Amino acid sequence: MNDFRAGWRSTDDPSWWRDAVVYQVYPRSFADSDGDGIGDLRGLLGRVDYLHELGIDVVWLSPIYASPHDDNGYDISDYRAIDPAFGTLEDLDEVIAALHERGMRLVMDLVVNHTSDEHPWFVESASSPQSAKRDWYWWRPPRDGFAAGEPGAEPTNWGSFFSGSAWQLDEASGEYYLHLFSRKQPDLNWENPSVRAAIYDMMRWWLDRGIDGFRMDVINLISKDPSLPDGEVSPGGLWGDGFPHYAAGPRIHEFLQEMHREVFEGRDRQYLTIGEMPGVTIEQARLFTDPERRELDMVFQFEHVGLDHGPEGKWSPAPVDIVALKRSLASWQVGLSDTGWNSLYWNNHDQPRVVSRFGDDGRYWFESATALATVLHLQRGTPFVYQGEELGMTNVPFAGIEQFRDIESLNYFAEAVDVLGMPREEVLAGMRRASRDNARTPVHWSDEPHGGFTTGSPWIDVHPDFARINAAAQRGRPGSVFEFYRRLIALRHSSAVVVDGEFGMLELEHPALFAFTRTLGDERLVVAANLSSEPLAVPVTVPLGATVHAPHAPDAPHTPTDGETVIANYPRGDRSVLRPWEALVVRTTEF
Repeated sequence: MNDFRAGWRSTDDPSWWRDAVVYQVYPRSFADSDGDGIGDLRGLLGRVDYLHELGIDVVWLSPIYASPHDDNGYDISDYRAIDPAFGTLEDLDEVIAALHERGMRLVMDLVVNHTSDEHPWFVESASSPQSAKRDWYWWRPPRDGFAAGEPGAEPTNWGSFFSGSAWQLDEASGEYYLHLFSRKQPDLNWENPSVRAAIYDMMRWWLDRGIDGFRMDVINLISKDPSLPDGEVSPGGLWGDGFPHYAAGPRIHEFLQEMHREVFEGRDRQYLTIGEMPGVTIEQARLFTDPERRELDMVFQFEHVGLDHGPEGKWSPAPVDIVALKRSLASWQVGLSDTGWNSLYWNNHDQPRVVSRFGDDGRYWFESATALATVLHLQRGTPFVYQGEELGMTNVPFAGIEQFRDIESLNYFAEAVDVLGMPREEVLAGMRRASRDNARTPVHWSDEPHGGFTTGSPWIDVHPDFARINAAAQRGRPGSVFEFYRRLIALRHSSAVVVDGEFGMLELEHPALFAFTRTLGDERLVVAANLSSEPLAVPVTVPLGATVHAPHAPDAPHTPTDGETVIANYPRGDRSVLRPWEALVVRTTEF
């Protein structure tokens, strides 16, 4: 099993990942092998065949490095050590070997905008203003005219992503250090060439160990305006918006090109580099992902997952506007059509479950889960599946604040209730819909206690519907969400038009119909989905034909005939009307 899957580009092709489907493993919640309630590497090792059965090509592994887990591992205290909660380096070597034997690859999550405050670099930096590593991080004295610790003494008025000020006072020195996230996640100073050299050396060490690339956390925040100016304060806001001064800063392209040159060039195979970039624009993404510029292969953009944020942000979510959603996704398809590449995702460790967020997780749970999957996977780009998404896992009915674990959620609750005086139940209602903990409850493997995730007590409660929604109940069962995902992934592997076809949007302004075409040569696929819980008459501009034919079996590659349904989430029916959350893909040569 040492050869990579049939249909893949060769391993020395710089764009091998265009054919791939990526699966994100959040190890703490994936599979627990030793009964301590925390997922681990040996748990992942025991599920590699499950991922292979699903058809996955690349596993993106969220951080497993040594960490105090203030932010569940995104606060790293040693880049070259595995946290004992997850296992050992030898365990990881086994995972890499098992994936490679099955023609799969491993991408590691990399967090280099910041470290843990327990990382030796920061410990030394904080030891004295005269430390040789003092300027490895952003240190500043109090604002002029203020004494350290006084309200308003922070060097800038920037707010943290995790609530409160982005500056933390160090009592010993009387200076503040910058942390865009938790106070235990100080930001590295990329202006210092020694910082960059140390990071590049660490990255080379991981590539030498056999991994296949990196997903880079908030990588567009590494270049900051060195003057660190104040940000604009919104009406009623507590803190200034520093984002314009630390996102896609003045040296971001220089840093990424240097990284590519120092880490990846000259090696005997090609790697995958993915940049998470909050706030990135299409114009910026074209630059970041243009192969000629040698920066990144693709970026994660956040535009479409911000469309249901209400006037107060993510914590006051509103129903998504389907037209706005289509406009957003279509604009990225068109914007990166001639250069660069799209990442396609609904879910990850930071996002609520899509079937609850944009779908109908009640009456039309299966239909909406598969409809949303269809319109995502049939677009041009690399699809990402987040653990449990292939089972249709839903948001969690959290009863109270004691069930939450995420630092962002807990900090928000404390600020909203204790500082701003907002009603407790109103705050909890927003958290139930928007909290990152929705994505972080354990994967449901079976209807056994704790969903088969652990024999112990899980670090966070398992969703109460695990007996209904689980892998054992879905694998091999026609009409399950899991098997539908298998078919979508198999279609991408067997169809050049899905990978490389031109994207064309249909009926952009329709309030419920998501329809588009994919065209390559004389082959065209028409994709249509009703993203509503009511029947929908199909406009004549969407050429689906008259009768829905049963989709072909996924394990028998073939060339569909003209007018044949390639995949659908309902039995055959009248193509002039789409049933609630119905999705189908039709091949046609009549255009």
